[in-house]
Amino acid sequence: MTTYNVLFGGAAGDGIETVAGVFERALKKAGNNVYSVHDFMSRIRGGHNFTQVRFGDGILTSHSGKLDALIPLNEETYQLHHVRLVEDGFILCDASLNISDSRKIAIDMKGIAKSFENPKVVGSVAVGAVLKIFGEHIDSALEIMQASLKPEILEVNLKALDAGYTSVEKRHEHVDAGYSHHMLLSGNEALVLGALAANMRFYSAYPMSPATSILESLSSKANNAKIVVEQAEDEIAAINMALGASYAGVRAMTGTSGGGFSLMVEALGFSGIAEIPLVIVNAQRPGPATGLPTRTEQSDLKFAISAAQGEFPRMVIALRNHGDAFYQTARAFDIAERYQIPVILLTDQYLADTTTTVPDFDLNRIPPLPECQETGEGDDYLRYRLTESGISPRRIPGKSQAIVTTDSDEHDEEGYITESAEVRKQMVDKRMKKLVTLEAELQEPDRVGPEKYDTLLVGFGSTYGPICEAIQTLAHESPKKYAALIFGDMHPFPKNRILECASKAKRIINIEQNATGQLASLLREQTGTVCTDSILKYDGRQISGEEIVDRLKEMKS
Repeated sequence: MTTYNVLFGGAAGDGIETVAGVFERALKKAGNNVYSVHDFMSRIRGGHNFTQVRFGDGILTSHSGKLDALIPLNEETYQLHHVRLVEDGFILCDASLNISDSRKIAIDMKGIAKSFENPKVVGSVAVGAVLKIFGEHIDSALEIMQASLKPEILEVNLKALDAGYTSVEKRHEHVDAGYSHHMLLSGNEALVLGALAANMRFYSAYPMSPATSILESLSSKANNAKIVVEQAEDEIAAINMALGASYAGVRAMTGTSGGGFSLMVEALGFSGIAEIPLVIVNAQRPGPATGLPTRTEQSDLKFAISAAQGEFPRMVIALRNHGDAFYQTARAFDIAERYQIPVILLTDQYLADTTTTVPDFDLNRIPPLPECQETGEGDDYLRYRLTESGISPRRIPGKSQAIVTTDSDEHDEEGYITESAEVRKQMVDKRMKKLVTLEAELQEPDRVGPEKYDTLLVGFGSTYGPICEAIQTLAHESPKKYAALIFGDMHPFPKNRILECASKAKRIINIEQNATGQLASLLREQTGTVCTDSILKYDGRQISGEEIVDRLKEMKS
């Protein structure tokens, strides 16, 4: 397997995202597998931003700390990242930058751009040059530009791309790995496609990183998909709009990050007691309060499980990778509607913004898509009828003669407010019965690694890719045997596989992007399984497979 890591870096406003976007799409079109991570500051201009593109002919599930190429658009990028550059790597930069390094390839990018009377095409010069060095043909990038750039700037960028391409010599050979027909998606884009595949008809949100791109992506598709997308005045309004849409009979979703989810908590409880289906996306970032708006963390797990006062059934699912973002989002709508509960999808900035090559999704895996499951026959319709499953008949306002009641107060079977102690207990028991049925269709954590092992790693959500890569590396480098379980379904908690696998392990190590080991706490609470060690990272940056391997090697046996 041959893979390379290229970092484009500069200040906000330098066009890093545009440059890297053309580069990664050209690589994918040429048949490469691509995995790109985006690191950016919470500011419009200045600071330091970078995009790291990993590509090659093998399976890629994580970013890497090593670099084969560094393309700095300013000197700060070189100072921050040159120590990560491998010995035979290269630095491609403008000749004007004050960089003294034997690995430097300096070309007059600014001069070339000036000759075309457009200084903004420096990035296109850089893309052309780096494609040539890695042995990639220019045609893929030309096609990408022709399909994406406005006519008034297309020609000058094509000239700049060609000028960069002819200004350097090739160092590597291209290998077509057959990924050209794959999709190139971010985690949030995969989530959006999952929602649309599940027949979501209404989305409301207030912009909050890293969930904002869900709103942007759905807005761009609203007309073609015939859906309603509403930017609300705040998160409280957003969740209540989505609840109203769901009550009216359409599949609805809202999305936010931890701070916005905090504001949604009371309405989350309303969804629970009124038994209105709803899907809520919490794209996690470091908190509390504003925290680090553009960074990543997994610190909202216990909050999502327990948010809102009182007790009511809900489901919490942590998305693990891009395929998971599609299929689990579609599954969330199905579960929300069948059980008439809120379903919370936990993602994070790392997964939300990372782009990678993804095979076409299998729509046959999506559950049947009725607009709304309307149940309850004849005149004996009771919205909150006491049933063995806990799931009551549901009708849609205006579709029949039935009066469709709902309320945030406790209510009787007809939906009218009550303070009866007996009815209160009946209704709580009815709602909680849903969990018994739901537990029967929980998905156990994915298991990776050999059948026999000494150490069991456990993680959830976006640590999936780094843990998988670490297991692969350890299989070749370590005499010890490692396996892993990575959880997606978090609440209700699937217990069978962890109990089976934990009994075979000498050590159990939890790997999490938080400071307190929330998964380890959940494991102990739900199954009695105690983790012997922890690998925790909570500086706002995602752990990599390489970091996991290094930290495991530092641990005592």
